[in-house]
Amino acid sequence: MLPFLLATLGTTALNNSNPKDYCYSARIRSTVLQGLPFGGVPTVLALDFMCFLALLFLFSILRKVAWDYGRLALVTDADSVASAMHGDSHDRYERLTSVSSSVDFDQRDNVSIRDKCGGDAVHYLSFQRHIIGLLVVVGVLSVGIVLPVNFSGDLLENNAYSFGRTTIANLKSGNNLLWLHTSFAFLYLLLTVYSMRRHTSKMRYKEDDLVKRTLFINGISKYAESEKIKKHFEEAYPNCTVLEARPCYNVARLMFLDAERKKAERGKLYFTNLQSKENVPTMINPKPCGHLCCCVVRGCEQVEAIEYYTKLEQKLKEDYKREKEKVNEKPLGMAFVTFHNETITAIILKDFNVCKCQGCTCRGEPRPSSCSESLHISNWTVSYAPDPQNIYWEHLSIRGFIWWLRCLVINVVLFILLFFLTTPAIIITTMDKFNVTKPVEYLNNPIITQFFPTLLLWCFSALLPTIVYYSAFFEAHWTRSGENRTTMHKCYTFLIFMVLLLPSLGLSSLDLFFRWLFDKKFLAEAAIRFECVFLPDNGAFFVNYVIASAFIGNAMDLLRIPGLLMYMIRLCLARSAAERRNVKRHQAYEFQFGAAYAWMMCVFTVVMTYSITCPIIVPFGLMYMLLKHLVDRYNLYYAYLPAKLDKKIHSGAVNQVVAAPILCLFWLLFFSTMRTGFLAPTSMFTFVVLVITIVICLCHVCFGHFKYLSAHNYKVWGEGGRGMAAGRSSRGCRGPPGLARKYIAQVLQDSEVDGDGDGAPGSSGDEPPSSSSQDEELLMPPDGLTDTDFQSCEDSLIENEIHQ
Repeated sequence: MLPFLLATLGTTALNNSNPKDYCYSARIRSTVLQGLPFGGVPTVLALDFMCFLALLFLFSILRKVAWDYGRLALVTDADSVASAMHGDSHDRYERLTSVSSSVDFDQRDNVSIRDKCGGDAVHYLSFQRHIIGLLVVVGVLSVGIVLPVNFSGDLLENNAYSFGRTTIANLKSGNNLLWLHTSFAFLYLLLTVYSMRRHTSKMRYKEDDLVKRTLFINGISKYAESEKIKKHFEEAYPNCTVLEARPCYNVARLMFLDAERKKAERGKLYFTNLQSKENVPTMINPKPCGHLCCCVVRGCEQVEAIEYYTKLEQKLKEDYKREKEKVNEKPLGMAFVTFHNETITAIILKDFNVCKCQGCTCRGEPRPSSCSESLHISNWTVSYAPDPQNIYWEHLSIRGFIWWLRCLVINVVLFILLFFLTTPAIIITTMDKFNVTKPVEYLNNPIITQFFPTLLLWCFSALLPTIVYYSAFFEAHWTRSGENRTTMHKCYTFLIFMVLLLPSLGLSSLDLFFRWLFDKKFLAEAAIRFECVFLPDNGAFFVNYVIASAFIGNAMDLLRIPGLLMYMIRLCLARSAAERRNVKRHQAYEFQFGAAYAWMMCVFTVVMTYSITCPIIVPFGLMYMLLKHLVDRYNLYYAYLPAKLDKKIHSGAVNQVVAAPILCLFWLLFFSTMRTGFLAPTSMFTFVVLVITIVICLCHVCFGHFKYLSAHNYKVWGEGGRGMAAGRSSRGCRGPPGLARKYIAQVLQDSEVDGDGDGAPGSSGDEPPSSSSQDEELLMPPDGLTDTDFQSCEDSLIENEIHQ
């Protein structure tokens, strides 16, 4: 079908004499494609750079005014406030408060990054460095060789200010130099694969011993006891020793009540200390945003703070106690089983997975025991357990039909939203209907025709990851890695449509894309539409978009505006000074690797796709990646909590990198087909290379073949692997100090440590649901540290910040 379509497109293109006028009109009288001096690039570059300086100035102001935004929360994350007051966590405070340290953050080595930010940050930054190296090589080849070749053509006007002379459109159809472009596209594909293999070969994954010895079992009888699970494995598998079997329970509400209870206790403690200092009771308005209300109205009367928080604490304690007593009555039919060594774990995993074929028994039952029937082992789904810090324990109760229905509804709503509002061209279209942009056609001002459209496109592409992230969050994935992978793949797909494909084809939304794709006159008009991809000013539009992403996009990443807005909203909703303090201490979030990978790979794909047809884009793409690397390095080190993910998200990003040169081959294939026809040698060569590449990629992804041609070359080391920081895992833990890493909910571990009630039931646990926000730490820090001490610590931080 594809060769027939391309042949038809090529024949139609050859018969069409002037597609340029149609392409301009096909943009629904959008002002993006106009004949501006050098495509408006110099003007857009100057404006974006000035915006970049203005945003940096705003960042320096916000750093002073809102200095505690997210940073105080980092202090209270893994290290208790007590240890922060003493010498053993001086580096933690230095990380957060030293202004001078922000100057040399780019000199932090991988050991320091791994220690402070986790192994995933090391993989992410290494990935960026290899992309930068790749763009350096591609930039030298594109600017040093391809650009002069494009200049040598004489198809377009001989004007020094003509952007079209730098593009492939300046070469005549029969020019033998077009072979150079095709060869370079294939060379870029090889360079990309080599760069990613080099990156993955340096990323030594240290598999945690606990993870390799633990299996996650789903489909267990709901009321199965841990002793019975142990007995089954020890009877069925000789020489098998089960160290721990923890059934899972629904602890979502218990975790919520525990977090609220601790907030109420902190509120009471805060106002108790305040009253002991001032000897005056404090009155508060307990309604949301109550501290912003300047008048007393019915229903918003003020109450005494200590009395209010005492009653609230007592109520929450009773609810918490009742819920904890009912946890044993809410089994989920899941369990985490830890064995004594990796070998027996692998044998059991293989046994259960070999005996299953798409859910149907085909090779007999797993090894039986006296407990097999009561445990329903024929219904078990067995897999390696994720890291305890990687699990959303509160989401484990959302499963089966409910999870799939929830996921379906969320994604249908997301698709409908993006179906009609995919690109900012739809806004321009609406404006044109009311003749708002009529004067623009006569002004032909690059500020209007290039700067604002690219800025608008960047704004939409910046909003998209946030929308997709929240859609993935509300899907209630069981692991952080799963949530990040879903965000990455959905974001990348929508961004490629929004930023690259639809604007290139002159379409304003997916709605028009499908109407065009399935139009009865598709084969007659598609060639003209595809010809729009190779108009000179179209390349200028994407150059301007990359410039906007480099300067405005990276500056906005440094400001972290979405997080700042959320911080302000939470402060406004706080009911008292105690709750505002609590907001400040719990505002740090994990770095969203999924959204970051997707957005970065979108810009990289745009750069690689146009690196041959419009080589001037590559230097600006390199500038984007350099600034992106510096900004992300700063944010990872100073602004975000460490994350604990698996390697699948990083390998998924590698797959997206390989997609970029494949799209570049597609672009050249379309260009060659439009200009010379599908049967031309250059078209046939590009088509054969493209088909072979796609077949190899599909065979590798789907069936695991051609591993020696793959971009993946990961090395996995065991617990004793050389070269790895042995003490790394302690930084990744979010729980209170002193608690061992277990497959049990943090709220239940707290119960065990505090001796609160009976022994906690087996579960699996970590942190409350706050969009990967930091956990609620223990109410009272060790060593007798009080809230007053924390205030003095906070004051010292401010003083240190000002003096430096």
